[in-house]
Amino acid sequence: MKSMANTYTQIYLQVVFAVQGRVNLILPERKEELQKYIAGIIANHGQKLLAIHCMPDHTHILIGLKPSIALSDLVREIKTGSTNHINDSRWVTGRFAWQEGFGAFSYSHSQLSSVIRYIQNQEKHHTKRGFQEEYLEFLKKFNIAYNERYIFKPVE
Repeated sequence: MKSMANTYTQIYLQVVFAVQGRVNLILPERKEELQKYIAGIIANHGQKLLAIHCMPDHTHILIGLKPSIALSDLVREIKTGSTNHINDSRWVTGRFAWQEGFGAFSYSHSQLSSVIRYIQNQEKHHTKRGFQEEYLEFLKKFNIAYNERYIFKPVE
C-alpha cells in the first residue's frame, strides 16, 4: 500500500450487511471464528477495526477508515473473503452468501464509545426489535433515501 504523506483523517464508519434472505446462518458456535476472520481481512487492508458483532442473520462492523481503500472495495473484500471461508469450511448446507449491498453510517470521535457499546450489545437490542426494523431506523435516523423493495430482497 502506497503511503500518503501528510494525509490526516478521522473517518469512523459503522458498516451493516445481512445474510442473503436474512436467514439465520451464522451459528453462535461459529460467530467468534467469523469475527476473527473478518478482523484479519480488515487488518490485511491496513484498516482499523474498532468493533465487530456477527448476529445469526447480519453483521455490524465499526471501522476507523484510512483513505487508502474505497469503502465499497473493503466491504467487497470482507464479504467475498468471509463467504469463501464459510463455504470452504462447509458451515452451511448449500451455498452461503451475503445480501447485495450494505449500509454505512458515519460517526464523530465523541460518539465512538456509544457506537461500540451498541455493536457489542446486539443480542440485547434484538430482543426488542428485528434486523429489518433496526436497519430502517438507521436509514431514517441518518436521513438516507431508500426504496424498501430493494433493501430487503427476498431469496429467489
